[in-house]
Amino acid sequence: MKTFEYRTATGVGDGLEPGAMFLAGGTNLVDLMKLGIATPDVLVDVRGLVPDEITELPGGGLRIGAGVRNSDLAADPRVRTRYPVLSEALLAGASGQLRNMATTGGNLLQRTRCRYFMDATKPCNKHTPGSGCPAREGDHRNLAILGGSDACIATHPSDMAVALAALDAVVETSARRIPLTDLHRLPGDAPERDTVLDHGELITAVTLPALPIAATSGYRKARDRASYAFAVGSVAAALDVEDGMVRDVRLAWGAVAPKPWRARLAEEQLRGRPATRESFLAAADIELEDSRVLRDNTYKIGLMRNLTAWMLEKLAGVTR
Repeated sequence: MKTFEYRTATGVGDGLEPGAMFLAGGTNLVDLMKLGIATPDVLVDVRGLVPDEITELPGGGLRIGAGVRNSDLAADPRVRTRYPVLSEALLAGASGQLRNMATTGGNLLQRTRCRYFMDATKPCNKHTPGSGCPAREGDHRNLAILGGSDACIATHPSDMAVALAALDAVVETSARRIPLTDLHRLPGDAPERDTVLDHGELITAVTLPALPIAATSGYRKARDRASYAFAVGSVAAALDVEDGMVRDVRLAWGAVAPKPWRARLAEEQLRGRPATRESFLAAADIELEDSRVLRDNTYKIGLMRNLTAWMLEKLAGVTR
């Protein structure tokens, strides 16, 4: 591992110099440093700088400090009652040991687990711009079918972020407020930039609006093994059904794109339609129309159709 300086942050401006990176739980960053992917000159520990409490907002929303541990967030009674999709996503995301260390801000900023990115000996446009994307012809079974580009088809690994995308969450930073769905970038021709954050811009909190529909919500994750594997596809959903018709819906997908994917086309298709499996599958088909599949990830089309229908059927109380 490259030699680096370590210091504790003394203010929001600490960590602005080139070569500096923020450290909180370190559950992803330390791994990247061991692999030689992240090579900071300075690690700035921000654990004492960002809030680690969940507080009430006027009207019934919540403000989640960036330093709140994933385990505490998943267990909070307000989250479990008002936003069960978020609690379920966190519990599906990692082992108890990792949840006890990982923070809300750090979870959002974790980087892809694409095998080419994680191997410093391999070409990858994310860590060496212009070197190419060998995943397109190589191992891409678990990579993107939506939102990718010729330069990158990596997927964002967070479960929590998928739930937050469905919940209209807003990220607060040291400089501004950003809708969660706008925080992460699609790769385009600059895949080395995962987010819209500027260097030294620190996530301080995430806010959840008062969202009555979120009380009827859930998270479903498909993975290669039952024990804490990254998703091959996931669905976060909230549903409001009245007299058998969809009155409102929130839907986001994970492990299919370089960012948490808010399925807005599917949402538009579902509002005012019968709460049936046929409607749910038809809505997923519309969202998937722009998919760009490769040799080994075509299966994700059928997977996302079925995951979406299963999750929405469960929330609607549909039995077959």
